[in-house]
Amino acid sequence: MELKFLDAQGKADSHVVASDAVFGRDYNEALIHQIVVAYQANARSGNRKQKDRAEVRHTTKKPWRQKGTGRARAGMSSSPLWRGGGQIFPNSPNENFSHKVNKKMHRAGICSILSQLGREGRLAVVDEFSLDAPKTKLLSEKLKGMGLDSVLLITNAVGENLLLASRNLPHVLVVEPHQADPLSLVFYKKILITKSALARIEEVLA
Repeated sequence: MELKFLDAQGKADSHVVASDAVFGRDYNEALIHQIVVAYQANARSGNRKQKDRAEVRHTTKKPWRQKGTGRARAGMSSSPLWRGGGQIFPNSPNENFSHKVNKKMHRAGICSILSQLGREGRLAVVDEFSLDAPKTKLLSEKLKGMGLDSVLLITNAVGENLLLASRNLPHVLVVEPHQADPLSLVFYKKILITKSALARIEEVLA
C-alpha cells in the first residue's frame, strides 16, 4: 500500500510504501461501527439518578377509600401513575454502559479504518512535525500553509511545544500511536503520521 508523503508545504511529492497487513485491509463497515460505538459507550459514566416510589417525598395516607367513589383504587401518592410519583424503572448511578471488544477485533477495526483513510486520500505521511516555540499561532499558520484545517497528528513522541500549541485548537489533536482511537480516526478530515509513528503502528498492528 502506498501512502502520500507530504513536504513542509503540504505538497505530495512522493509516496511511502506501507504494510499491506495494516493499510491494505478491506473496508468492514460493521466492525468499524462496532468499535466506534464501543469506544463511545466505554467513555460513559453512570452519573444519572432518578427516584423510585420509595425515594420520592410523599405521604403514606390513602388518598380516598377503596370502594364507592367510582374512581380507580389508589394506595399512596408515590405511585408512578401520579404526577410527582416515582419512576417505574429509574436510572441508577451504578449503571454499566461498557461494551466488550476483543483485542483482535479492535486491531482489525483500526486497520480497516486506516486502510480506508489511505484509499480516500485522507491519510498522509510526513518526515517529522515539530515547533520551535509553544505558540498556537505558529501551529495554526503551519497547518494553514499545508492546507489543513481539521487534522489528527500522530507522532511517536509528542513534544511539549507541540502539545501546548495544539490544545487550544478545536479541530487539531496531537497523539502518540497508542492513543489513536477509532472515533478520532473517523472524525478528523485529515490524518498526518510521522515516519517514526508509522513504523510503530506497523509494529503493533501488523
